[in-house]
Amino acid sequence: MATMKNLEDALVDELRDILHAEKQLTKALAKMARKASSEELRAAFEEHREVTLEQTERLEKAFEILGKSPRAKRCEGMFGILEEGKEHLEEDADPSVLDAVMIADAQKAEHYEIASYGTVIAWAEQLGQSEIVRLLKQTLKEEKETDVKLTELAESLANQEAAV
Repeated sequence: MATMKNLEDALVDELRDILHAEKQLTKALAKMARKASSEELRAAFEEHREVTLEQTERLEKAFEILGKSPRAKRCEGMFGILEEGKEHLEEDADPSVLDAVMIADAQKAEHYEIASYGTVIAWAEQLGQSEIVRLLKQTLKEEKETDVKLTELAESLANQEAAV
């Protein structure tokens, strides 16, 4: 268990948690892309996987700025979200319904990340870590853009096909 004596300790602890979350998500997105029946959804999951790898690099840069090792800490929140999604992947579901469910699962993960990045950005701002703020704001922007793309895919494609 981490010792948190100040806000910087809390920031490092949360960054380690997020690092693990991103690494878990990278693996899950590859599985989801393989299961997607829609080519558009498959492409969206593959694209987000690539973006997630870049986000992981930004987190590692934040650790470097702080002079800390980029050691991940098991993220129980993301684990739970992805475990629920894994169960969905194993169900006997119509492909279009599974696409709709995978989008919902992916959005749960995105919303978790959006909340986490919002927190660490606020803490980094409080600590005067402007370079870390810049790095993490780029990631937060990408997370929000991904959420919008997933909503668009759900509304224009997956939900309609699943409703038939």
